[in-house]
Amino acid sequence: MTRTFRIGVIADTHGLFDRAILRHFQSVDQILHAGDIGDASVLAELERLAPVHAVSGNVDGFGRSGLAAEALLRLGARRIALRHILYEGGSLTSDGAAFLDRERPDICVFGHTHKPTAIWRERMLLFNPGSAGPKRFSLPRSLGLLTLTGDEIIPQHLPLADRAE
Repeated sequence: MTRTFRIGVIADTHGLFDRAILRHFQSVDQILHAGDIGDASVLAELERLAPVHAVSGNVDGFGRSGLAAEALLRLGARRIALRHILYEGGSLTSDGAAFLDRERPDICVFGHTHKPTAIWRERMLLFNPGSAGPKRFSLPRSLGLLTLTGDEIIPQHLPLADRAE
């Protein structure tokens, strides 16, 4: 029997922990934070729900935060990469492309753009949950959920209200 994994995905919190996260992530197996955490208290709150893997973003000072700028983990048979900046200005960055070519993950979770995104690149899912921090620009606030079962990867975006609960 193949195990199903439910992964909560979050990025760009910018120091805000929205209480709605408690409801959306209450039954996840793992949480991935794709950077721009903003405050360590956000990670502490997430860790009360499930094990957390996080990378630093530009708001976190990248390496100065004590968190890696990139991470690669294995969940079941899947390789999952985590990196804050993959896209900038609507295009895949050269550093991001080199990272994907080097690591060849099944899934790459990223942040930075604040834009909820699920793109299949060959057999690789590039997934940005959007921003769970204070509303910025005209983009919606959101979280992500990845369900991994058998050969399936099911990405989902979970909308958040414009203002935190």
